[in-house]
Amino acid sequence: MHNQKTIIDVRTPAEFMGGHVAGSINIPLNEIPASVEKIRTMAQPVILCCASGNRSGQAMMYLKNLGIECENGGSWLQVNAMAV
Repeated sequence: MHNQKTIIDVRTPAEFMGGHVAGSINIPLNEIPASVEKIRTMAQPVILCCASGNRSGQAMMYLKNLGIECENGGSWLQVNAMAV
């Protein structure tokens, strides 16, 4: 499969259940540090999203500092619109 990437939604499970990008993975922001090794095995670049881009921006900075190729996709609604 070409152009592989992983979309990680860092909102809470309740927010994620209310709507999310098809095929995205829910890893809440507070669980990102414990999930780093799992994230390293995922197709990169990792696209991070949340409700507004704030939490995904925090996750992006954390993961980039660990050498993981990622970007802040902003709101999941924006990422969803680009994925269609």
